[in-house]
Amino acid sequence: MDADLTSAELTLLGLLVEKPRHGYELDEVISARGMREWTEIGFSSIYYLLARLRDRGLITEIDTTRGARGKARRIYGPTAEGRRACARAAEAAVAELRPVFPPLLVGLANQPVIPPERLRAALDRRAAALAEKIAAIGAARDAQPGMPGFVRAIFDFSLSQLAAEQQWLSAYRAAEPGDRPPTEPPSRSADDHGPL
Repeated sequence: MDADLTSAELTLLGLLVEKPRHGYELDEVISARGMREWTEIGFSSIYYLLARLRDRGLITEIDTTRGARGKARRIYGPTAEGRRACARAAEAAVAELRPVFPPLLVGLANQPVIPPERLRAALDRRAAALAEKIAAIGAARDAQPGMPGFVRAIFDFSLSQLAAEQQWLSAYRAAEPGDRPPTEPPSRSADDHGPL
């Protein structure tokens, strides 16, 4: 990703390259496309991010409309430099592998301290949450039949990732207890002076 753009900035800039929009419309698109599943853009941060992009010369105000309550809404579009920065950052985001830091792995790394029955319950809750998330994302995708191919690809990628985790989780839950790491730390004898 372009070193000058955060993921949130790139997301908003890309939506403005796609089509000039005002802040409320950006929020609607983010919600409709399920983008909050993979971005950290809340409604309250949209205007802050728009100001940052504007101050950096990547977007500009191109029009003003009146909303339902008569309030003026500024419509923003990309500048030429904004389009170039968006293209560079998007290409880098597609090409580069970056580490992710899923809390699940932190939990698994500390699994020995979880009592076996609580671990089973936690894995069951995760399985239920995965099924709900897959259903919700699938419904959001299916509610937008005429979406562009790149938007469908985002939904499909998310669903593929969730399905892969669901498959892994199913196999992990079905494994014999001896196939999983121990759920209790091994006891040490008084003579065992292993590393601290």
